[in-house]
Parts: sequence; C-alpha cells; structure tokens
Amino acid sequence: MHVFFVRNMTISYPIPDTFYQYLSIIRETKKSLSFVINLKIIILLILDQWKFGNGFLILGKQKNIMKTILHTAESRGHADHGWLNSYHSFSFANYHNPERMNFGVLRVLNDDTVSGGQGFGQHPHKNMEIISIPLKGDLEHKDSMGNTTVIKEGDVQVMSAGTGVFHSEFNKNKNEEVKFLQIWVFPKTQNITPRYDQISTRDLATKNSLYQILSPEKTEQGVWIHQDAWFFLGDFETENTSTYTLNKTGNGLYIFVLEGEVAIGDQALKRRDGMGIWDTDQIELTATAPSKVLLMEVPMAQI
Repeated sequence: MHVFFVRNMTISYPIPDTFYQYLSIIRETKKSLSFVINLKIIILLILDQWKFGNGFLILGKQKNIMKTILHTAESRGHADHGWLNSYHSFSFANYHNPERMNFGVLRVLNDDTVSGGQGFGQHPHKNMEIISIPLKGDLEHKDSMGNTTVIKEGDVQVMSAGTGVFHSEFNKNKNEEVKFLQIWVFPKTQNITPRYDQISTRDLATKNSLYQILSPEKTEQGVWIHQDAWFFLGDFETENTSTYTLNKTGNGLYIFVLEGEVAIGDQALKRRDGMGIWDTDQIELTATAPSKVLLMEVPMAQI
C-alpha cells in the first residue's frame, strides 16, 4: 500500500507501475517553469485510469450516484369534469407543467375515477403503448379492431396504437364508480400494426413480493408492449422488504404507491405519491404500513 498527496488530499491504494512513470515525469519537469501545467496534465492522466469512490481512488469504472425525483400526491395536476375525476402525475390535457412532461418514455400516468354509466367516447390514438390497470369496478372497452371487452380489478389491459386506432371506455355499471390507472408509454418502434390484449393477474399475485405484469417479451409473464419496459405490482404487509434489480442498463424506475406507505432508503412515500429513480441498478422497498405499489421500469431516453 502506498500513500501520496494531491493538494492536501491523502490517497491510498496499491500503485500500478504506470504511476511511477508519471512520478518520474514530475521529477524531470519540477525544475521547469511549466511544472504546474505539466502536473495538471499528469493528474488528468492518472484520473483517466482511476476513478474516485468513497474518498479513495479505485481501479475500474466510476459508480453512478443514484438520482431521484419526488412527486407527492398533492403536487399532481387535477381535473374534475363531474363524470370524470382525474389526477395527472405528468402534463396532460389542460394541466401543463414543463418540469413534469414525462419520466423517460413514461408519458402519462393518470389516476381516474369515472362515475356510474359514464365514460370516454370514441377517440383516436397513434404510436403509443396504452396500459390500463383497473382498481375498482368494471370498465367496458370497444375499439376499431373489433374488440369489445370488460376489464376489472385484477386485470391488465394493453393497446398498441401503432398506425392508429379508435376506442371508447365506459363504466359498465350505472350505480358504481370505476377507478383505474391510465398509463401511456412511448414505443421504441413507430407505426406498428395496432394490437390489443388483456390478462388477469389473479393467478400471478404473490403476497409480500413483487410480481411481473408487463414486459417487452411475448413469452414472459404478463402482457407485453413495444418497449424495453417492465411493470411489477406488489401487495405488502407492514415491515416486509423487497429488493428490485433493474432489467436493463440505462433504465429508470418509477414507483407509484397505490395504497399505504413505503420507504425507499430514507425517503418515505405515502398513498398516491410517485418517485422516479435512475442511475442505479437496484433499490430496496420497505412497507411501513400495509401497502400496494406499482413499479414501472422504463428507458430513460428522452423522446
């Protein structure tokens, strides 16, 4: 182990042979008027091979520092149309916040409540992956591909709009409201052939652990979309902890608390809070109360 100093900073680590070459250059240039300039160049050469980590110089790639952004439930956009009560985690319709346009390729996360017998009339979509997750009640879906279906709590629906599709969504029950999440994800491929799918997650659900409901692969568990994204649901009892490892380098993770309270490190999240995390490959989630959460892993590339 060798110890040396750089501007009052002590650095210790086994020294590679190349460093002695740099020291030799320093000794030769110390008598020169250009010593300071040469020293800066040498230090840059050293740092090109070594990276700082926890106060020491370590060999290998520099570890990224995890970055986060918190979206509290109260900070979301809100629109009450009477028949529709909607909260927007990102800019949508008349709610516009230039600092909350998207999280990577996650463009829309709407928390919608639809009154009995009401709904969205036929409207178009194009080049978007649209995921619906019912939380309560029955939502009837009709589209220009000929699909007429009903989704309810425990189901997941996906529609790849691609070259273009029309659809409508109505609360099938006149005396009961519908609650569901409407999620839009930018696709990685434009103008694909529109498609529709829905599944029940009831047989996938596992208590006190995360279970996958969406991925990029047709053969994996859950529905699939045209994007390198993975969605997981979790239903946790108090004090249960789950570790999530991201599937792909460069992806980020958006955590949305459906019910209860959870902690990500030192950050507490309550009902309907959202938190974006990136520049990390793993997070640990702890339920501080009985909780339900949705995790959305998405590419961070800005579209």
